[in-house]
Amino acid sequence: MVGRKKVEVSILQYADNIVFFGEATMTNVAAIKTMLWSFEMVSGQKINFAKSCFGAFGMSDEWVNNAVDFLSCRLLSVPFTYLGIPIGANPWRSETWETIIAKCEKRLSNWRQRHLSFGGSDSN
Repeated sequence: MVGRKKVEVSILQYADNIVFFGEATMTNVAAIKTMLWSFEMVSGQKINFAKSCFGAFGMSDEWVNNAVDFLSCRLLSVPFTYLGIPIGANPWRSETWETIIAKCEKRLSNWRQRHLSFGGSDSN
């Protein structure tokens, strides 16, 4: 719950990445901007709004563009990637998972080269 009006805002946060989930209202958009400005004042760090994105589902393009202008950020296009995971993409399409599978295969290949050895195998 945030602010005097106790606006409910849910977040997903990892390191320097954050996703806010909430009802698409200008009150919530203003609450998010206030939280980010408060973070800047308390931490001394700057939010790079030019790198930040905003998106809303079920709202008119005009409403979303007004929110983007208010936040001074970019418009979020769907699908997007969050921490390497495709969000909003069709999970049934193999293309959705190709980059994740390739990353896993590369890491497993590197791990196998460092930790598995065929030396000492017994051949009778």
